[in-house]
Amino acid sequence: MFRSILLAASLCFSLVSRAQTIEELLQQGDQLVKQMKEVEALGKYKEALKIQPNNLTALTWASLLDSREGNRQEKKDAKSRYFEEAKAYAAQAVAAGPNDPDANYAMAVAMGRIALISGAKDKVAASKDVKRYAELAIKLRPNFGQAWYVLGKWNYEVATLNAFERGAAKMLFGGIPDGSLANAIADYEKCRQLDPGFILNYYDLAVAYKQNDQLDKAEEILRKVPALRPVSQDDPKIKADAKKMLEDMQ
Repeated sequence: MFRSILLAASLCFSLVSRAQTIEELLQQGDQLVKQMKEVEALGKYKEALKIQPNNLTALTWASLLDSREGNRQEKKDAKSRYFEEAKAYAAQAVAAGPNDPDANYAMAVAMGRIALISGAKDKVAASKDVKRYAELAIKLRPNFGQAWYVLGKWNYEVATLNAFERGAAKMLFGGIPDGSLANAIADYEKCRQLDPGFILNYYDLAVAYKQNDQLDKAEEILRKVPALRPVSQDDPKIKADAKKMLEDMQ
């Protein structure tokens, strides 16, 4: 009997330690994200998933960070590997929390990244998922600024489809998805209202204004970027790109 008590106590201690380990890994991942050490953060979230494979926070962050790291790769096959892994994590997250706005946002981001490196047919097909998951994230959390950004990016990409991509859209879906520069700008502006520190949104908003021949508005947005504080690993580069864009416009 004493041995049974010891075994039960050992099991309880093991379960508590296990839960604490997961929480510690999630906290470490969160701190590394805040420190803009995103590769290291990704490792922590993946460690957490080895212990608890359906942890919603770890799945969501692993997907988002895979999408970011994939975007930094130079070669398409390397990008594709990261983006497909991001999609897989996001799919698990959506399965674990179908009504979780962050999980749906992560899927929208992953599909958006896949769309940007795909051929015409796959790009158009993936774009349907981008819109669907971004809109669901917004429905679940209307003040989700970065989900509004993804919807704006979707509108911009649809509005600027080339002739071959438009042909693919017509063949696959009977027509071009309903997207426009005006909607892209409206979505980006909504993101800026809700998340005024999101630097990438400023850059893409300026691009959309420029594409829409609203050069004064584009310059106005770009002039706001230097005052923004970097909060993600890519922000310093985005700020540099915004500075160069402004210089080229003057």
